[in-house]
Amino acid sequence: MESAPAQTVTRSTGVAVLSDYLELTKPGITLLVLVSMSIGFVLASGSDFSLILFINAAIGTLLIAGGTAAHNQFIERDLDKKMIRTVKRPLPARKIRPSHALLFSITLMVVGFVYLLFMVNPLTGLISGLTSVLYLAFYTPLKRVSFVNVMVGAVPGALPPVGGWVAASGSLADPVAWVLFAIVFLWQVPHVVAIAWLCNDDYRNAGFCMLPESDKSGIISALTVTGCLMLLIPVSIALYVYDMNGLLYLLGALAAGAHFLYTGIRFQLSRTKENARKVLYGSLIYLPAVWFLILADLFLAWLF
Repeated sequence: MESAPAQTVTRSTGVAVLSDYLELTKPGITLLVLVSMSIGFVLASGSDFSLILFINAAIGTLLIAGGTAAHNQFIERDLDKKMIRTVKRPLPARKIRPSHALLFSITLMVVGFVYLLFMVNPLTGLISGLTSVLYLAFYTPLKRVSFVNVMVGAVPGALPPVGGWVAASGSLADPVAWVLFAIVFLWQVPHVVAIAWLCNDDYRNAGFCMLPESDKSGIISALTVTGCLMLLIPVSIALYVYDMNGLLYLLGALAAGAHFLYTGIRFQLSRTKENARKVLYGSLIYLPAVWFLILADLFLAWLF
């Protein structure tokens, strides 16, 4: 009669450990990377979509993105202890040993890199590897040095759709790949600035030099946000200009961009946490909306 509870405890402990390692990979961010890669892959494929190639690209992307996120948490484990928003992560909460997290993260990155090299194509592997290097070797340490980290961090954040494009086409020559890069780059900067504005006290406690910390009046922060959002509208229209998407995408992208810009203008006029929160919410609506519009437009074009 006593064996059943013991088995339950063992099972529960095993599930908890798996959950902790999953959390180490930042599944929300990793999923966003996968979706962004998928958009680039689908657009580059056109009518020559290969399911096997896509699955291989997705597996490699998940591995290297999850490993990069885990390694970032390993590097910043002592800093995460100082922030309310991260103190319960597996490493600062001592749910996972640092040595285990290090081995886990490096294994995922190496396996993902090698997988993409051999199962997709070498250029896709190199782009994914470059994404990890930029994120871990440049953006992560720069967060404690200069607010320029916001711009630097947006580069690896914008590379996944380029990786997806290269996975399907094997080339970086098409300007559409860089249009996708620009869309994510210009989206990510306002997204990160809004988070930094809302969590400035937390970041200050950890010693991070985010933009709001060196911009007490908020003028530079607001100009950065609105500047990116003003550029985002014409850049997003480029997918229509290059005949990758049709009228549905064009109208939807204009509406989504106008709404996102509206939140930025409100923040420009009144630099409050409430308006920064609206910029954040606007960013959470914008990118999924644009990705959905791209796919919906392609699907309708295929049907008709």
